[in-house]
Amino acid sequence: MKDEKIRWGIIGTGRIARAFAEGLKFTTNGVFKAIASRDYERAKLFAKEWNIDLAFGSYQEIAGSDEVDAIYIATPHSSHAENSILSMQGGKAVLCEKPFAVNTKEVESMISESKSQNVLLMEGMWSRFPPLMDLLRDWLDSGKLGEVRTLHADFGFLPKDRNPQGRLFNPELAGGSLLDLGIYPISLASMILGKPSRIETIANIGETGVDEQAAFLFSYTKGEIAMLLSSLECETRQEAFISGSLGNVRIHKQCWKPQKMTFTETNGSNVDTIEMPFTGNGFNYEAESFGNLLLDGKKESPIMPLNESLEIMRQMDQIRRKWNLVYPMDKQ
Repeated sequence: MKDEKIRWGIIGTGRIARAFAEGLKFTTNGVFKAIASRDYERAKLFAKEWNIDLAFGSYQEIAGSDEVDAIYIATPHSSHAENSILSMQGGKAVLCEKPFAVNTKEVESMISESKSQNVLLMEGMWSRFPPLMDLLRDWLDSGKLGEVRTLHADFGFLPKDRNPQGRLFNPELAGGSLLDLGIYPISLASMILGKPSRIETIANIGETGVDEQAAFLFSYTKGEIAMLLSSLECETRQEAFISGSLGNVRIHKQCWKPQKMTFTETNGSNVDTIEMPFTGNGFNYEAESFGNLLLDGKKESPIMPLNESLEIMRQMDQIRRKWNLVYPMDKQ
């Protein structure tokens, strides 16, 4: 590395870009260096707001900049693959906001490019990286819950803006609850139970042609079951409940922003509530982990491996096929 700290660039200037920029303030190994937008004036305003020097009016410029080591992709997921590949072709390590892309073909092309360019690539599933999730993985690995049998998890909210042209409801932007919200419980199920052997699903397809609410039933080879839900029609509990033969764990609201969980032994004799409030806004944990990987010369994350990101996308493709929901990107 040219500097002691990772010099971060961000592609995109929306809400997620701001959240990541805020998170970088709380990392020990990274510094916000550059912003890129297709609108140069917007990039300059963003740079002024965050007191950084480098603003680019094209994604090609930031991808080719010698002042940037890693790029965070904060654009809508309909352009994640394109922006990630462009950045990797510039030799940059890439942290791409979830969902990794729109379909399996796009994810495969991203992974292929990372190997071709020999650069670090990771899906920004930020909910996997807070300290509470490290503890949960320790509990699962140690057998504290015994044999995990069921998982309930949901993420639903009612958007204030139901603009049919907005990213949540526009099929041209790969809208719908699955890719934006459903990926959280699906990724959690993957982390806990692995690859399902069977998937059943039902969805409410709205007026714009995307899924506004959906339920997913995953079953596994040893009989485990995951019951998952995503919704753009109402606010759900936003919790997760993991049940094992020796005990269960409740990840309290908001489970996609994990800071509190309760372990209860099966016989009820031991109840333990753990709270681990974020230092920073939570995005700092994935940025810190990614930065450490980059500084160590690693090309993949053990917490969010590329093959797992690919498998999760395959599952979401399978779900959409059951609904006959096709995006324009699927035809390319």
